[in-house]
Amino acid sequence: MEKKVEMDLVLAGLLPGASEDERETSLAAFNEQNCTVFRFDVADQEKRKELCERLLNLLKTGTKPSSQLRCLEALRILSRDKKVLIPVASKENLQVLLRLAWLDPGQESLGEEVHFPVIVEALKCLCNIVFNSPVAQKLGHELNVAAALCKLLRLCQDYPSTHTIKCFALRLLFLLSLLHTGIRSQLQKELQALPLLTRALEDALSIRWLGTYETAEDNLASPHSLKDTECAIEALKALFNVTLDSWNVHSEREAQQFRSLTAILRHCLLSTAPTEDKTEELHSNTVNLLNNVPVSCLDVLIGPEAQEGSVLYNGINMEAIQALLDFMEKRIDKGSSYRERLTPVLSLLTDCSRAHRNMRKFVKAQVLPPLRDVSNRPEVGTTVRNKLVRLMTNVDLSVKQIAAEFLFVLCKEKVDSLLKYTGYGNAAGLLAARGLLAGGRGDHWYSDDEDTDTEEYKSAKPNINLITGHVEEPMPNPLDEMTEEQKEYEAMKLVHMFDRLSRDEVITPMGMRADGSMAPLEDLAYKSSNSSTD
Repeated sequence: MEKKVEMDLVLAGLLPGASEDERETSLAAFNEQNCTVFRFDVADQEKRKELCERLLNLLKTGTKPSSQLRCLEALRILSRDKKVLIPVASKENLQVLLRLAWLDPGQESLGEEVHFPVIVEALKCLCNIVFNSPVAQKLGHELNVAAALCKLLRLCQDYPSTHTIKCFALRLLFLLSLLHTGIRSQLQKELQALPLLTRALEDALSIRWLGTYETAEDNLASPHSLKDTECAIEALKALFNVTLDSWNVHSEREAQQFRSLTAILRHCLLSTAPTEDKTEELHSNTVNLLNNVPVSCLDVLIGPEAQEGSVLYNGINMEAIQALLDFMEKRIDKGSSYRERLTPVLSLLTDCSRAHRNMRKFVKAQVLPPLRDVSNRPEVGTTVRNKLVRLMTNVDLSVKQIAAEFLFVLCKEKVDSLLKYTGYGNAAGLLAARGLLAGGRGDHWYSDDEDTDTEEYKSAKPNINLITGHVEEPMPNPLDEMTEEQKEYEAMKLVHMFDRLSRDEVITPMGMRADGSMAPLEDLAYKSSNSSTD
C-alpha cells in the first residue's frame, strides 16, 4: 500500500504546476525506495506507464541537469519492467534519450563535466530499453545508434574522466550487436570498429607498449581497479560480437590488428581483478574472444621475452599458455555447466596445440607427461590427464568430443599414442566418429619428433589391458570351472539376450568397415554376401 501512495505522490509531483524542487524531492524519494526493485506489482502497471510518459515529456522540454538526472534515474528503474516499455520505445522518445546520452549526430565534443552524470544515466536507460524491447532494437539500427556510439567512444579518448561513460557506451554497443545482426555487420564492415574497441580495451588496462606486439608487464603485480576491470570486460564482450566469423584474415592490415589484439589479450590473461570472481569473469571473456582470433595470430600468446620468474619451455615464455591451462583446470574442478564454461578454453587450447608446435609440446608436457605409473585406470586420479579422460565419457556430447579431440591433438592425432594415455574404452567414441577404430592417424600433419617411453612404462607395457589402459591384477577365468555343456548354455543365453535387444531396437549391432568406420552389422553382412555372389 505504501508503494501505491508513493507512486501517486510522484505522479502529482510531475504535474505542470509543481515546482522543480518539489519534483526533484519526490523523484529522489521514489528512486531511493525502488533502486533495488526488479519485480513490480502488476496492479501499478498503468501508473508506471503514465509515469514513464510524464518523465519523457519533462525530458523533452529541457530542465536543469540535476532534474534531468532524477528523471533518468526513475526511468532507468521503470525500464526494468518489459511491460511498461511500449510507450517508451518510440522513435521520438528514443531520440530524446539519445540526445541526453550525447549520441546525437551533431555532437562534436563532450562539453562540460556537469553533463557527464546525465550522459551516464541516459546510457543506462538505453541499455535497459534495448535489452527488454525488440522494437527498440530495430529502432537502434534505424537511428544508426552504433555509429553514434563509435563517435562517442572516440570523443571520450580526449577526456580522462569519462571512464563510466565509456563503460556504458561499450555495454550498449554490446547489446545492440548481440540482439541485431544488422548492427553487428555494420560494426564489422562499415564502421571498422575493431581498432576502436581494441583501443578502448587498451585504455581500460592502461597498456604500455614496449615493442611490436609486446606489452609492459610492470603493472601485473597488483590487481586492476574494479572500474577498470568492468570497463575491460565490456570491451571484451563488444569485441567478441564484432570479431565473430573472423577466421579468414584477408589482408596484412587485418592480421596486424588481430595480432595487436592478441598481445592485449595475453596481458588480460596475466592480469587480476580486485576479487576472484571478477578475475574469472575477465579471463572467461578473454578466452571467448581468443576463440574468434584467427589461429595464425595466436602465436603472439607466446611471450616475446623470458622474464625473471616466467614459466619457460625450451627458453620460451609460456606464461599465457600456463594461465589457460590453470583456467581450464579450475573450470573442470567446478564440475558444472561444462558446455558453456569449459568448452571455449578446451577449443582454444586444441586450436593452439594443432597450429603451433611449441605450444603443443608445452601443453602436452603439462597434461600428458611421460607415463610411469600405470597401475590405475587413466580416468582415476587427480591429475589434469585423469580429469580430461573422465570428460571423454561425459553425458554431454559436445563436452566429450572436445575433451577427446584435445587429447588426440596432443598425441599428434596418432591412435596408438592416444590409447596409451586413455585406454581403448575411453577413446572408442572419438575413434568411431573419426573412422579410426582400426588404428592409424588423423588428417593433420605434425612434426616427426618421436615420443619416448619411460623405462617404467616399457616394463609394464606387456601387461597393460588395452581396453582399460592400466595393468590389472590376474583374475580367475570363470570358464575354467564350467563344463562344456555349461559354456554352451551360457553362450546361447547371451545370443538370445542380444537378439532380443536387437529386435526391440534397444541396440543396433555394429561392425567395422575396411576404412575403420562403423556400420550396422546387417549392412556389412549384406554387402559381404553380395560381393561373394559376384
